Amino acid sequence: MTYREAIGFLESLQMFGAKPGLERARRLAAALGNPQDRLRFIHVAGTNGKGSTCAMLESIYRQAGLKTGLFTSPHLVAFAERMQVNRRLIPEAEVVRLVATLQGPVAQLGAEDHPTFFEVATLMALVFFAEQNCDLVIWETGLGGRLDATNIVTPLASLITNIHYDHQKWLGHTLEEIAFEKAGIIKPGVPVITAADHSGALAVIARQAELNSAPLTHVGLAEARRGLAAEAFLPLPGEHQRLNAATALAAVEVLQPYVQVPITAMRAGLESVYWPGRMQTVTQPGGRQIVLDGAHNLAGVAALEKTLAAQFPGQRPAVILGILRDKDWREMCGLIAPAAARLLLVNVGSERTVAAEELAAACRDLPSPAPISCHHSLGEALAEISREPLTVITGSLYLIGEAMELLGLSPAPPNGERSLNEWGGVPAA
Repeated sequence: MTYREAIGFLESLQMFGAKPGLERARRLAAALGNPQDRLRFIHVAGTNGKGSTCAMLESIYRQAGLKTGLFTSPHLVAFAERMQVNRRLIPEAEVVRLVATLQGPVAQLGAEDHPTFFEVATLMALVFFAEQNCDLVIWETGLGGRLDATNIVTPLASLITNIHYDHQKWLGHTLEEIAFEKAGIIKPGVPVITAADHSGALAVIARQAELNSAPLTHVGLAEARRGLAAEAFLPLPGEHQRLNAATALAAVEVLQPYVQVPITAMRAGLESVYWPGRMQTVTQPGGRQIVLDGAHNLAGVAALEKTLAAQFPGQRPAVILGILRDKDWREMCGLIAPAAARLLLVNVGSERTVAAEELAAACRDLPSPAPISCHHSLGEALAEISREPLTVITGSLYLIGEAMELLGLSPAPPNGERSLNEWGGVPAA
């Protein structure tokens, strides 16, 4: 099997879409010797900030001398971003070997109960991390938590970063319903750390923690504004990232009896954390700046606006915007348009994209809209802003991945792998 053939096999799994439930993942794990039983995890759920919090935790524990596994999704450019050991991407040869290893167990489940792409990727990661003898795995949920394939593990701690509106079709239409799905990662006796600030959502998390006799630690802005979370240099800008840092530090403190981390490693981990596509600023020749931020829901756009005002006071950027249809895209337009000097609307390279013309219609309905233009591609839009002093690209992590390729920030695989992020989550228009 070649690497291209391995990726082709993974692409073939996309036809099975997203199927909530743990039974398929458990059966695959059993066929592979239950690799999760040989590992220790910190399981991270939440609406926003999961990836950044995972990156902070990984960096802290790696600075403490542990061999770390990191499992996140979606990837921005390459599939290998999803599973890393000590922040080194899984080699292509290992992807090929693991796909070959999984093909037999996948076939045995049969067509009627066929595992999904995400379930197979989850099991690939478990096998890889176990083979690599990782000391600790930072383990991000894919969608929700309760019925997410990652939930077959029993972690040292469960983190729920926050609860906002996103993926309502699958997770529920109230914050309490969404919180219930996220709180499904809580296990009996396993400590829970959360930065959820909505009273109803927090009550749901607290109730699930109580039912599981799981000690609960709540982190708020007060914790983000004092101590190491406030003092450390943080490469990821924004007050929301300070809150993510406080949440990560709270987890580290809770787990000190099991995994000791000196304060020097905590500081070094935060100050060296790297997580691309989140308020990532690229300075081009002549001093022009392009900000990449994968703000893909209402809460993300609100955090982006606040951080832009703090980082670039008095400046109104040109905004290149592309959004997926399963998001609250009209409301997102309403938040981002007033902050823009001009809006360049593009299609995201996904079957779930909102057409640029639809975005334009929504933006033109807003009071005092910025100048609006539609573009067939991100490359075309980038060519239009060649003289803009400040440009923001946002609306979808998929769009950020495309921007990273076009700007030369991340080399693109020869045949492209961003399409692997498609998982059949296309709601009715």
